[in-house]
Amino acid sequence: MLKTRAISAIVMAPPALLAAWAGGYAFAALVAVAAALMCWEWSRITLGGFDLAGRVSAAGCFIGVLVTVVHPPLAVAIVIAGTVISVIVVGPIEPRRLWAGLGGVYVGLPCVALVWLRDDPSLGSAVVWWLLLVVWATDIGAYAFGRLIGGPLLLPVVSPKKTWAGLLGGMICAALAGLAVARMFDLADSGAIALASAIGAVVAQAGDLFESWVKRRWGVKDSSGIIPGHGGVLDRVDGLLSAALTVAVLTLVSGRPVLIW
Repeated sequence: MLKTRAISAIVMAPPALLAAWAGGYAFAALVAVAAALMCWEWSRITLGGFDLAGRVSAAGCFIGVLVTVVHPPLAVAIVIAGTVISVIVVGPIEPRRLWAGLGGVYVGLPCVALVWLRDDPSLGSAVVWWLLLVVWATDIGAYAFGRLIGGPLLLPVVSPKKTWAGLLGGMICAALAGLAVARMFDLADSGAIALASAIGAVVAQAGDLFESWVKRRWGVKDSSGIIPGHGGVLDRVDGLLSAALTVAVLTLVSGRPVLIW
């Protein structure tokens, strides 16, 4: 399984990293397509199909992510509007349909955040590369350490396989990925970046656990089968969604990119 995860990362990494390096509409287009696919998957998880509410959410996320390049506040408004409309569209409010409608916010805001972070003229490329590499390192490290060491489970009610050893392994690998990014982009405070990367691993694992909880709630194993042998897009980037949104909020609050705090 570790080998298949590594192969998956190798296959998916080049287009994602190249688009992140290019920035602008090239990166926004990739994220927008991924956002629309994740809305489809979210609708599949919560409703078992792709109804009108899911299509509205997908359209709102796709358009909103593209608009981020020119007007981030408008992009957020579009995502929220799409979510509100999708909730209204579903008809009588009941838990399953309400969850389906709210998928637009869950998917859309982190995707808008990711494009917004990339559009920073000074460190946008470095921040997005850092996010991608840290999340991938967390995923691979958590699985490898969890399988090799085992031990107490992290949250067995939600995920019966994640262990505390896996979390620690993910944090270590994330810290190493952070050091690599610091060296790659010639960033000064590599120790602080390594620490931030380890904390980012915890945030990414929390995002992973949240999606696992949602799937367990609705009795679904994978978000989809769009990636043969690896589930769906949501299954691969759930940690990135939580990490990107957290980093964007911290950037807004501090007024500075997290890599130069």
